[in-house]
Amino acid sequence: MCVNTLDRIYSEDKIAFQKERYAKAAAEFEKLFKTAPSRFFSAPGRSEIGGNHTDHNHGRVLAAGVSLDVIAAVIPTDDGVIQVKSEGFPMDTVDISDLEVHKEEENTSAALIRGVAAGFSERGHKIGGFKAYTTSNVLKGSGLSSSAAFEVLIGTILSGLYNNHEVSAVETAQISQYAENVFFGKPSGLMDQMASSVGGFITIDFNDPENPVIESIDFDFAKSGHSLCIVDTKGNHADLTPEYAAVPAEMKQIANYFCRDYLREISKSDIMDNIAVLRKKYGDRAVLRALHFMDDNERVEKESQALKNGCFDRFLQLIKESGRSSFMYLQNVYASSAPNEQGLSTALYIAEQILAGEGAFRVHGGGFAGTIQAFVPSHKLEKFRTEMESVFGESSCYVLSIRPVGGTEVLL
Repeated sequence: MCVNTLDRIYSEDKIAFQKERYAKAAAEFEKLFKTAPSRFFSAPGRSEIGGNHTDHNHGRVLAAGVSLDVIAAVIPTDDGVIQVKSEGFPMDTVDISDLEVHKEEENTSAALIRGVAAGFSERGHKIGGFKAYTTSNVLKGSGLSSSAAFEVLIGTILSGLYNNHEVSAVETAQISQYAENVFFGKPSGLMDQMASSVGGFITIDFNDPENPVIESIDFDFAKSGHSLCIVDTKGNHADLTPEYAAVPAEMKQIANYFCRDYLREISKSDIMDNIAVLRKKYGDRAVLRALHFMDDNERVEKESQALKNGCFDRFLQLIKESGRSSFMYLQNVYASSAPNEQGLSTALYIAEQILAGEGAFRVHGGGFAGTIQAFVPSHKLEKFRTEMESVFGESSCYVLSIRPVGGTEVLL
């Protein structure tokens, strides 16, 4: 059964804080619904660790659940209605007798709730009503995927309340992706939901996207002597859609030259043997992005093996290599359409100066604006956080750990 205690989910120094947080959620639930909650659930945010822009071309990724999460105080009901009040947002009310797509619900949390319930039902799992109060510290825009955490939370609740926790973490992730794609209206890969649902370090191989190969990696990050820091440079994501869209499009142009749909279907030597004609036909950036894919896709395997072997220094070296490849070849650290806005480049430079050969740093997630990721040794953590926040503002540096547990019911 997918039930975990606080000390299994959170680090020892956070237990008192989490007890207070769950107690506050219970109090808010009781104030709202005039009864006490009977169950508690949690789902973490996620961080992409390796494989930058590889998933959309059927590549490999290394991801991890992180210590920020969305939690829910819950009580089951027999009225066939799901009511979810998320802190700071209006109440969502979804009648699960209607599991059709509602066009007017696109881009809303109600769409995600209805979509997850529909996914459970279509796969033959039981569904039912419940009331929930949720609160999240997976901040929106942080690159930690708050939407995936919410989807996985709803799926974990339905699995726990009505299916005796027998819906697997992998299937919960797949249902969550379905809800986001079909009901919410956002085309997304499976990495975010899978990392949130499974927890810990995981590799995902998307060679067959319908049947991704997921492997959990047994590595105790808490003993590494490092913290995972995500620095929000407060960059403006507006008008960046063409920049993001160009990455998979240009990669697929190179694959199409070889009569293939995705780069995973060709080899690095295919590109190198034809580089002159590819440069002329598609331009240098498309070629460089394809070569980044080849190298970063292989790098995921090496990063995974380093963790399995307990070689953390080797792992950090590979993270730095990935970061350099993203900057030089993938070219997603700043937007070519806005060369004066280079917050990510600035953050990477500051990280390099502070870490001075220790730890590792790289662009985080899709890039162009937003966040960088750094593995910071404990003795440099305070300096790292202070200097980053002096440049990018208070609370711009999130200090995280890798969470060993994915979506789960919480036994208080």
